[in-house]
Amino acid sequence: MDIDEEIRPGANRYVSEEGATANLPTLLTGFSHPIIITGEKSYAAYQAHTTKPLRLPVYRYDGSASDADAARIAAEAKHADMIIAIGGGRLLDTAKLVAEIFDCEYITVPTLASNCAPYTPIGAIYNAVGHTFNRVAYFPRAPYATVVDWDIIATTPEDYLVAGIGDTLAKWYEMEGITRPRRDGLTAFSQLGFSAAQTIRTILQRAAVPAVVALRKGQVTADLVAIADTIIGIAGTVGGFAGADGRMAGANAIHNGLSYVDETHEILHGSKVAYGILVQLAYTGDDDEIRALLPFYQQVGLPTNLSDLHVVRDLKVKKALVADWAAADTESFRLIDPDISSKKVLAAMDKVEALTAAPLVDEG
Repeated sequence: MDIDEEIRPGANRYVSEEGATANLPTLLTGFSHPIIITGEKSYAAYQAHTTKPLRLPVYRYDGSASDADAARIAAEAKHADMIIAIGGGRLLDTAKLVAEIFDCEYITVPTLASNCAPYTPIGAIYNAVGHTFNRVAYFPRAPYATVVDWDIIATTPEDYLVAGIGDTLAKWYEMEGITRPRRDGLTAFSQLGFSAAQTIRTILQRAAVPAVVALRKGQVTADLVAIADTIIGIAGTVGGFAGADGRMAGANAIHNGLSYVDETHEILHGSKVAYGILVQLAYTGDDDEIRALLPFYQQVGLPTNLSDLHVVRDLKVKKALVADWAAADTESFRLIDPDISSKKVLAAMDKVEALTAAPLVDEG
């Protein structure tokens, strides 16, 4: 079976409401040995806002989303028939690795609206040392349930929500780029994924800016909920239905290359992906689309060039490193152009620098 053609829609159940974590005891019915995997800040956010705290063994991850850390946690826990994963994307992907080791179910409780990790049976796995990108993992199980508690989501740090908006915006641009040469020949499920990607763009354009404003005020609004469900749930359906047509392409390949540039380590995943969208658009000659996007990037707070990613020294060497990685045979930029070269990627990066050199215009 070709994994790129599998239909993997996402979580078995999706619970999104105020006080959603109160449903956890009911969801755990029938399981005899559940455990919690979480992080320090994530668990504190959960405990501060849940009305029905769980009294279960708790295991902490080290922040890496690595095979090594998953093996360590599994060795400490020894056994589980259900994992409650409470945290952000790297924590949730770590828990998926542990669930694979134990061959057990898992529930995801996102404490951030920053990516679709809570919803999908796919993970971004990093190296334990240096936290550089390792691989994309495809897990045999989707989440047993994804529990989105609006009270917790409203505590998302702004930079994480902004990164989530950038990561989710890439769902549209990457799928559009991958399928552009054969749009009329998409399978029924790829068409469904394409429609989901279009819906994402529409919701982000309408609700992203007011959602960021609501978050700053600590308010749960319809716009914030719409953005959270788009980032977490709808984003996961794009690749879930469309397979390789709706997964990663140029934007994520640029992110992966940037993970090897030390200065970008403190920049969140989705923000680097957002920069990668611009590079992909430059690569495909969509300069007008870049210009149209720049005011939105400015209003939301997304990076538009290497300086925004803290890359300001040794630019020639670092751009070449990113371009070489993004153009590698194993990378997803090749889905945009099978004849990709690092020279072409480098030219696209230079074009983005030129297009963003002028002051951005706030059209809002």
